[in-house]
Amino acid sequence: MKFVKTLVATGLALAVGITAASAAAYPKNKPREQDWTFAGPFGKYDRAQLQRGFKVYQENCSACHGLQRVSFRNLSDLGFNDDQIKELASQYEVEDGPNEFGEMFMRPANAADQFPWIFQNREEAVSALGAYPPDMSLLAKARHVERGFPTFVFDIFTQYAEAGPDYIYSLLTGYKEPPEGSNIPDTLYYNPYFVAGEALAMAQPIYDDGIEYDDGTPATMDQQARDVAAFLMWAAEPKLEQRKETGFRVMVFLIIFAAFLYMSKKQVWSRIEH
Repeated sequence: MKFVKTLVATGLALAVGITAASAAAYPKNKPREQDWTFAGPFGKYDRAQLQRGFKVYQENCSACHGLQRVSFRNLSDLGFNDDQIKELASQYEVEDGPNEFGEMFMRPANAADQFPWIFQNREEAVSALGAYPPDMSLLAKARHVERGFPTFVFDIFTQYAEAGPDYIYSLLTGYKEPPEGSNIPDTLYYNPYFVAGEALAMAQPIYDDGIEYDDGTPATMDQQARDVAAFLMWAAEPKLEQRKETGFRVMVFLIIFAAFLYMSKKQVWSRIEH
């Protein structure tokens, strides 16, 4: 019996090791670290960049990906006023009800509604696209590449929390022709930055001058990728600035509190012979 348990445990360990090794093989290229305005303990979002990123999402991403955990009124954080938010929301329809007849009905969205997904359910999306497009509300926090030892130790001190945006940026700008000899199906697209394999079902979504920015910023592929990655970081953590401000105040308080404790200790023990 003991031998059987040992054999099972060894088999499980080998299986876990093989799985971990397979997972560690991707991505082939590590995400490229970018210089984000919201990085570090004093980082803040660039509102102009967030508005551009929202435009990229609207025109390039919303046809497949949802943003179902973000309400229209949250766009006030990006600098949109109430009239702009109402006008934007009115362009969407959401399901409501039941009415007096017990039926569900569609109505124009308002500021309190969340962004509706164009598909009714996951199955409909898979049927239409051939693969499930993940909701983008928390994508910047859910998608990242493990940095490993000793990098993650340094991250504690540098306050590095931009793995998600770095990954999204790298993925969007990382599409390439598949290498010779690869057996990638025609329905997939080669991308060495993809974390779950060497190819994915999503075709390259952005191109140079694919959209026109309202503020006149050149809409290069690099710029669009950076802007939408920043926007998705905001969608995943809209209270990032408040969190950092609170954290800084807490650290200042703890330092002052520690200083008072030390002086109190010195005062108390100064009267006692050692």
